Amino acid sequence: MQDVSYAFGKTLEGTSLQEAISRVEGALKDRGFGILTRIDVHDTLKEKIDVDFKPYVILGACNPRLAHRALTTDDSVGLLLPCNVVVTEATDGAEVAFASPKSMLDLAGQAELLPVAEEAERLLREACDKL
Repeated sequence: MQDVSYAFGKTLEGTSLQEAISRVEGALKDRGFGILTRIDVHDTLKEKIDVDFKPYVILGACNPRLAHRALTTDDSVGLLLPCNVVVTEATDGAEVAFASPKSMLDLAGQAELLPVAEEAERLLREACDKL
């Protein structure tokens, strides 16, 4: 995974896309997250504009307890939810990238949201470490 300020992740060598997705879902579940959405970008681009793109799946993950805390602080923060995770095929396996909740919630500019973002980031980094 390319280093960017708004994400973190890892390469899972020798792992298929489907196996990587399953591992991500399990690691997230163990930390209180569920998957709200699953977008298969490869299939969508092929269907909508007849473009071939590598296998690429976006998972929309949500920890209901953290989402509730954030939304009761500022309900417009829903525009920055859920926590997105990208799983894509790589040359030697699969790549997994997690959007950084701290970076996403920085856009809101509200100090009251920082504890929620820090907890979400901690849990997502734990999930990433367990992959």
